[in-house]
Amino acid sequence: QVQLVESGGGLVQAGSSLRLSCAFSGRITTASTLGWFRQVPGKEREFVSAITWNGRSTTYYGDSVRGRFTISRDSTKNMVHLQMNSLKPEDTAVYSCAAKYGSSYYYSSQKYTSWGQGTQVTVSS
Repeated sequence: QVQLVESGGGLVQAGSSLRLSCAFSGRITTASTLGWFRQVPGKEREFVSAITWNGRSTTYYGDSVRGRFTISRDSTKNMVHLQMNSLKPEDTAVYSCAAKYGSSYYYSSQKYTSWGQGTQVTVSS
């Protein structure tokens, strides 16, 4: 099992930036993928970004955030970061970090087996 804890959420104005962090412990291997998802009440969870934990550190992004968000990892500290720039009101959501084995279906929340509690991001217009 993997334990994940998110931090860095908050209330910002449109156009601002935020950096989310996810600290994890437990069974993460080079075959793992760490992902970020977001959810608004009444809507399905949306894929935001993911990064593989192998030597290639392959990154993936959802269409709505590509070019504005950047995912990165710090293997020495067991952390994953999500740098969010040019934030928009529609980015408002609870952002959660998750972990899975393998890199296939990185965009599917159903494939992730461990989840953090989430952190609220609110972007005002």
